[in-house]
Amino acid sequence: MTNVRDDAGARAEAARPREQWTGQVGFILAAIGSAVGLGNIWRFPGVAYENGGGAFLIPYLVALITAGIPILFLDYAIGHRYRGAAPTSFRRLAGRGKRAVESLGWFQVSIAFVIGLYYTAVIAWALSYFIFSFDLRWGDDPAGFLTGDYLQVGEPGFSLEFVPGVLIPLTLVWIATIAVLWAGVAKGLQRVNVIFLPLLVVAFLILVVRALFLDGAVEGLNALFTPNWEALANPNVWIAAYSQIFFSLSIAFGIMITYASYRRRRSNLTGPGLVVAFANSSFEILAGIGVFATLGFFAFEQGVAVSELEGLTGVGLSFITFPAIVSQMPGGPIFGVLFFGSLVMAGFTSLISVIQVVSAAVQEKFGITRRTAAVSVGAISAVLSILLFSTTTGLLALDVADQWANNVGIVASAVLMTIVVIWVLRRGPELRFHLNAVSTFKVGRIWVLLVGVLAPIVLGYMLIQRIVTLVIEGYGGMPPWYLLVVGWGTIAFIVIAAIVMALIPWRSSPDAFTAWPPYSSPPRTPAEASAKEVS
Repeated sequence: MTNVRDDAGARAEAARPREQWTGQVGFILAAIGSAVGLGNIWRFPGVAYENGGGAFLIPYLVALITAGIPILFLDYAIGHRYRGAAPTSFRRLAGRGKRAVESLGWFQVSIAFVIGLYYTAVIAWALSYFIFSFDLRWGDDPAGFLTGDYLQVGEPGFSLEFVPGVLIPLTLVWIATIAVLWAGVAKGLQRVNVIFLPLLVVAFLILVVRALFLDGAVEGLNALFTPNWEALANPNVWIAAYSQIFFSLSIAFGIMITYASYRRRRSNLTGPGLVVAFANSSFEILAGIGVFATLGFFAFEQGVAVSELEGLTGVGLSFITFPAIVSQMPGGPIFGVLFFGSLVMAGFTSLISVIQVVSAAVQEKFGITRRTAAVSVGAISAVLSILLFSTTTGLLALDVADQWANNVGIVASAVLMTIVVIWVLRRGPELRFHLNAVSTFKVGRIWVLLVGVLAPIVLGYMLIQRIVTLVIEGYGGMPPWYLLVVGWGTIAFIVIAAIVMALIPWRSSPDAFTAWPPYSSPPRTPAEASAKEVS
């Protein structure tokens, strides 16, 4: 009898009304928390510096307005109108060919699943370095400490030789992630963002103010913001701008579709979307100021120009260059605590949004409770993450998986989504209608053109360019067999998982659904218009 009651209780919870954010502010903070992640701190400053400095802000803003915000609105419209995680929303949107379009949603979920596995590892590193900052444990050789003492990096391959210094914080991060998902949308995700996002902004502002008063800070800012106008004639600079906007806004892999589905039926979408987009970009510029003011000090201390420094992006910037700077600056431990604390908070608010994409999709597909989905998805992800990324080969696997999942997987997802939704299903007018019906800021027909024409052209070019580069040049000097297994294997897993998950029957069909507000498509021909008037 106990099992019967438990099963009935599980079905009852699974059938409850959809969870919701407590209000617009909660949604905005959660969406900003998802968008503001590790890439804002360690990617934007270096990309801007390498692509025209101050002049880069022009293509950056153009990319934000013509691609970033339009695709963000597209995600919002799909999730809010069709009230589900990515697979549910795409299936309901499709009408005919439900299973094929549903697989696009599972493609996005699979990308989020893969990213969650290794993103957690980087947060674990940042958590370790937060502790290391108190006694500057990396000493005089941050590079040797990272790859040798801390990560114990081995040769490309697969190892089960675990590194305790990574295993322990990685396990803690997964426990915290599962706990947040267990608590739900309002009491879990929203509450974490309400606490962490203000703390992140305050901590980073303190860091930036401190950096501005370091010797050489002005030279660092000059290096970042001095415009190289000739760079604007280089197509690769514009591609870099679209790439940065695209990756920093958490779009096209299910996050914003899922988040928007938790908003009330009558909720403003475009206004908060603009707030999220510009808040994300503002934090990127703030990060650029803090990072390059600090790099200016580092160059000053070494007696070189900022242009002669190495490791200005990614893992090298955060875990090698910054520890070296912290060791040389007055009050270094405090600076290190603020920097790595900021990385942990920015990373964690993004991580929980990524895992929520998977958890929500599994919950809806199999008709299970939120808590069952959170524990199941979290436990499976944690085991795989620990096996793959807490060993001596973890750094190499992480680097390769990240390249393929981001530069091939997410970009392919965006190209497919825009083409399928706008051109195959022709749902652009309906989604535009939905945005305008519930929002204060109205979008015109230009929005459909930006999403359906400009976005797939630019992103398609990015995708082809990156695939050709990876095939011809490889990546990171690693053996071709390793790139085939880890890199292209990641893409193969994403595609196969998308197909298999779409073929599995639903526990409770999501098809009995009526989108709100009602939409009637406009007549395509004068004859159809006349018939409609007569009727």
